[in-house]
Amino acid sequence: MASFSEKMLDELDKGQLKEAKKSFAWALRKDDDDTLFNLAQQLYSLGFLKQAQRIYEKLLAKYPDEGELRTNLAEIAIDNGDNDQALTYLSEVDKGSPAYLQSLLVAADLYQTEGEFEVTEEKLQEAYRIAPDQPAVLYALGEFYYLIKQFDKAIFYYIALIKAGYAEFDKVDIAGRLGMAYAQSGQFDQALAYLRQVAPEYQTTDIRFQTGLTQLHLGKVKEAITSFKDLIEADDQYASVYPALAQAYSKLHQYEKALKAAQEGLGVDQYNEQLFAQAAAIASHLDQPKLMQKYLARAHELDPENIRIALAYSNFLIQQGRHEDNLKLLAPFIEDHDPDPQVEWNLAQSQQALEHYQAAGQAYDAALSSFQDDPDFLRQLIGFDQEAGRSEQLKKILRHYVDLVPTDDEMVDLLDSLTD
Repeated sequence: MASFSEKMLDELDKGQLKEAKKSFAWALRKDDDDTLFNLAQQLYSLGFLKQAQRIYEKLLAKYPDEGELRTNLAEIAIDNGDNDQALTYLSEVDKGSPAYLQSLLVAADLYQTEGEFEVTEEKLQEAYRIAPDQPAVLYALGEFYYLIKQFDKAIFYYIALIKAGYAEFDKVDIAGRLGMAYAQSGQFDQALAYLRQVAPEYQTTDIRFQTGLTQLHLGKVKEAITSFKDLIEADDQYASVYPALAQAYSKLHQYEKALKAAQEGLGVDQYNEQLFAQAAAIASHLDQPKLMQKYLARAHELDPENIRIALAYSNFLIQQGRHEDNLKLLAPFIEDHDPDPQVEWNLAQSQQALEHYQAAGQAYDAALSSFQDDPDFLRQLIGFDQEAGRSEQLKKILRHYVDLVPTDDEMVDLLDSLTD
């Protein structure tokens, strides 16, 4: 004869909720403790938390030293958002209990969700001291260190899990985790070796993307392009793949394909200022200044405080001879008490072109300490000093330049003419 617990589960399976409720009440009265415990586990897995809790509480009253009951009740409390109650249950599990190890893992997970990573690590390391070969412990440690970006430590525990015979755990492919961890730590050869081992059913878009990135880092550009294109075919809304594909084509100097990839990416993510800037850089190789203007202006509009984008736009404006526009662009950055030296240099070039010699001289002088050993900067400064009639400054900069570039005959001759 079937138990009331079995009857209830059968009724739930058939959607007979009223009948199942009655059978549950009879099960609490009539079924033996083992049957009730199994019912609670089944109900918990089905999402009937209140009913599972009632059974565990009933059994705990009868078996107050049974740590597994407290651990199970703690998990229900966590699911209900009652973390304080969960910690109370977990703290009551005796260290000598067979359930103590599981209580440490549950506590670690709870502290991790609350961002208390030091306590999380303490709990997991205690679990590791108790059961260093327990796969659940190895997996939990690997996942924890992966989460907090301590990838070398994560790698240690993932490898230990594989050595223990677990290619996957908790529906996670461990080779994939290892590949991602190795890639994040800059060990790309090892990363690619593991990423290639990922089973087809675990080939997520993230895994495919990281495979392509790793191939790109290793100089396997054509393989990376294939990986990125396969990813787009599987999920053309995966926005991160387009900048990477554009970068790969650029490495092969296939700029038309690179621009197309960037433009397709902008169709997916029209608010990506970095991709607009990348598209502008690609357009420069194709001699398309109108596209450069369009993309740089949009990138700057999306992130006006981004100094790298602003400088790329500034360089473009200088090349186009649009010096008034460049001064307007750089004005907010000059208001900074400690502006970027490159901003000063770019400002100086436009001020010089507009014959604002005093302002240009101040900007060149402000940039000099940062670029005093940069031949390109010094040559521009020499030209400005000649134009502005700063003779003493000119001789000083010329001497330093000739020391740096003694093979520049033009500058050597100029210095000789000034010192004769």
